[in-house]
Amino acid sequence: MSDDMVTFNVDGNEVSAPAGKLVIEACEDAGVYIPRFCHHERMNPVGMCRMCIVEVDTGRGPALQPSCMLTVSDGMIVDTQSDVTKKAQDGVLEFLLVNHPLDCPVCDKGGECPLQDQTMAYGPGESRFVEEKRHYEKPIPVNDNVYLDRERCILCDRCTRFADEVVGDPLIHFMDRGNQTQVNTFPDEPFASYFSGNVVQICPVGALTAKPYRFKARPWDLAEVDSTYPNAMGDRINVQSSRDQVLRFQGVDSDAVNWGWLADKERFSFEALQSDNRIGSPLMRGGGLNKADADGDELVAASWSQALGSAAKAIADTTPDKVGFVGGARLSNEAQYAWTKLAKGLVGTDNVDAQLGDELPPHALLGLPRATVAEACQPGGVIVLIGCDPKETLGTLYIRLRHAVVEDGAKLIEITPTDTGLTNVASASLRARPGEAGTVARALLAETVSGHIGGVDEDALATARDLLGSGPVTVVLGRGSLSESVDSVLEAADAFLDVDGVRFLQAIGRGNTMGALDMGMSPGLLPGRTSLAAGQDAFSDLWPQLPNSDGMNTAAMLEAGAAGNLDVLVLLGADPINDALDPAVAAKALATVPTVIAVDLFVNDSVSKAHVVFPAAAFTESSGSHTNLEGRITAIRQKVTPPGTARSDLVIAAELARRLGHDLGLETPSDVWEELGPRSAVHGDVSSAAIEADVDGVLITATGRVAFAPPDQAVSREPVNAYALRLVTARRMFDNGTMVQQSPHLAGFAGQASLRVNPYDFNRVGVADGEEVRVSAPKGSVNVAARVDPGVPKGIVVLDYNRSGADARVLLDPGATSIDIRLESKGGKA
Repeated sequence: MSDDMVTFNVDGNEVSAPAGKLVIEACEDAGVYIPRFCHHERMNPVGMCRMCIVEVDTGRGPALQPSCMLTVSDGMIVDTQSDVTKKAQDGVLEFLLVNHPLDCPVCDKGGECPLQDQTMAYGPGESRFVEEKRHYEKPIPVNDNVYLDRERCILCDRCTRFADEVVGDPLIHFMDRGNQTQVNTFPDEPFASYFSGNVVQICPVGALTAKPYRFKARPWDLAEVDSTYPNAMGDRINVQSSRDQVLRFQGVDSDAVNWGWLADKERFSFEALQSDNRIGSPLMRGGGLNKADADGDELVAASWSQALGSAAKAIADTTPDKVGFVGGARLSNEAQYAWTKLAKGLVGTDNVDAQLGDELPPHALLGLPRATVAEACQPGGVIVLIGCDPKETLGTLYIRLRHAVVEDGAKLIEITPTDTGLTNVASASLRARPGEAGTVARALLAETVSGHIGGVDEDALATARDLLGSGPVTVVLGRGSLSESVDSVLEAADAFLDVDGVRFLQAIGRGNTMGALDMGMSPGLLPGRTSLAAGQDAFSDLWPQLPNSDGMNTAAMLEAGAAGNLDVLVLLGADPINDALDPAVAAKALATVPTVIAVDLFVNDSVSKAHVVFPAAAFTESSGSHTNLEGRITAIRQKVTPPGTARSDLVIAAELARRLGHDLGLETPSDVWEELGPRSAVHGDVSSAAIEADVDGVLITATGRVAFAPPDQAVSREPVNAYALRLVTARRMFDNGTMVQQSPHLAGFAGQASLRVNPYDFNRVGVADGEEVRVSAPKGSVNVAARVDPGVPKGIVVLDYNRSGADARVLLDPGATSIDIRLESKGGKA
């Protein structure tokens, strides 16, 4: 027996378990289930409900003990079936039911309720309690999406522990005493957490229910399948549907990824997939199915034959260099491969880019030594957070990082321009002004730095230096602000490459970007992270029209389109009018390009300018796979049928290829892996069967095939103008993104854009909180409401990105290291 294993007896059988493991979990691993309400394997034990009481003999004789608070020891005897144990559990249940309403027929939890199940299995056959039960107003909203029925609450402490321990939002608490103890929020302070939906999933009774699901279906009406949510983390979810409609997403406990948690942005976005605004048939600009009623300037319904024919003719009538493909991060891996093969192998253009210029470049995503989420969160490790705020952009990564710091002894160093969601647990916070992340990183690593590093606390710098040698270093690297040059972030990454054993976890924000790059959806790349030149031999047999030179990225394609140098632009789930860094160029390009073809779920601002629109199936309506930010490939499984005649992205690519006179040779996801495997140096072991076999999927570990390209020279530090403020543009969890805006229970959270200002600068300008101010930069100006925020350092302002009321892109200058702005009140004071 290993030194870290112990042997104990449970119900007469000898079993072994790791030393230090809780009795309740060790017994479950041995096949013996002990009932529980308060215990949750992803939270600290509290022993609140006492339902898990069992007889335990540790050498002093048997005694009743809560198995969720006791760790196994050598020679321990556990009896879960004794008369004493059964009587204790019977009594606990009787007490829990004293005030619990017997309203199972109208309770949303009915049919999947642990209290219901355990009362049947372990409880008394009838109640001796005949007095009036306790009553509360029911239900009450603790926020816009979560309702609380206090009469049903059994005070298990799951929701309060989750809010406090797991996500650091202690906004829901126990209140009052004795028989009047209840769970509630503070007056006028709702449960304003990005993760509130999780408390509904972990509640063991019907006390907490989700408004989007209330009274929609019974558990036995639901059909379900485990799948992957196509965000950058690749959160594992359970898709539940009834009558061919998705009714809810539940988190799946994947040890490698999300641990069963979901951000509300993902959990409640199922509503968008059921929206009446989904595109259900092909659309064409005039000349559709009903030509007599069609206005030449209107998108009207068309047949698939008409739409495919029109798109194919436009592509065939021009040269490959005048065709461009923008987007693809929404697609599955298999669809990405199909569209890359169509564009590069059959059409013959390398003008393909899944990115929109607002994230780290491909060489930074593929060329740095990569860490897994588990490696980044390892106990005793050092996490360096550069540039981004995971709480706003990668909810479940934020939860994992916070747990590593709070529970597992990891140390966190921030190199960010403002406070983040992790600042309150960071060991050192280094405030790098926009454009100076690389300078601060080099100072941290004790390289020679000329001049004062503005905004950086010297004591924090010294603390951070001491921490770097305390454990393995993982850099969480992201582009948090678009108002500073990406070279600043790349310079910081380059500095950390000198740290022994350092690894990087890239905090990307757009869905399946990693999969898109692995599938060659970037200029100069082929699938398997092979350069266009090096991959000619591997792919030329099936890709007869491979281009010989690198094509244009998204920005260059939009510039070419605006200048009249592009004949066909294909949008693959992309909305450049709202997402490209230069909205004016994007709008002009879509108005100028003779044929714009869109493949999407909704008619967004960019799709509305298209000439041909193909309705695509969502990730719940087609099967495939997804690659997350650590390179983990997991399965996406179809649960419902697409609306109308919508088709999967892979099928649309195959049909378009057929109209162009080619056989794409791909009909199912497995066809892609059979074709790609022998040709890809990084996907040789990947198959549909391997992806389906494990909840944690297949991890692609190979890196370095694309070389990281640091800036040619140190990023120049722009002098700070005493009369100006430095701009940070910040993404928030809820914004004007399509999925949020098409989900009724999420759209209201986006709100209006605001400018967050340090109290010192706020008073210096002389404006009132909430007052509209004018923000002026060299490239343009916007009017926006100003808000006081102590988390913003002096000399910096933060403008919300992609929210209504003020378009931050008007102020951006892609060529600038940083952007200084002037802030004026209505009275003209600056």
